[in-house]
Amino acid sequence: MLFLHSFKNPGLIIDIVQDVRRLNLLSIRSVNTGMIILGGGLIKHHICNANLMRNGADFSVFINTASEFDGSDSGARPDEAKSWGKIKKDACPVKIYADATLIFPLLVAQTFAKHFYK
Repeated sequence: MLFLHSFKNPGLIIDIVQDVRRLNLLSIRSVNTGMIILGGGLIKHHICNANLMRNGADFSVFINTASEFDGSDSGARPDEAKSWGKIKKDACPVKIYADATLIFPLLVAQTFAKHFYK
C-alpha cells in the first residue's frame, strides 16, 4: 500500500533506523523514563530496548492479555525485562492481565485525570 501511495504523494520517507535512533537517544538523554505499554509486540520490544540503552526504565506498566507461556514478547513479564536491564533493578513494575481498551481509560481517570487541575 505504501508503494502505491508513494506515486500519488511522492516524498513520503519511512526510515525505521532513524526512528529507532531517535527513540534510543531520547531515552539515553532522559533523567527518568517510564513505560506504559498497551498491548505488546514490536512496540513493546522497541520501547523496552530503548530503555536498555540507559540501564533500565524507572517505572513500568504493561497492560495486555498475553500470558508468558506462549513465548511471545507480549507475554513476557516485567521480571524478564529486569533481567535484561530494560527495567531498573530497584523499580516496582506492574503487569496487568486485562484488555487495555477497558483498563487504560480507568487507569487514566483514577490517576492522571484526578490531578489535571491541581
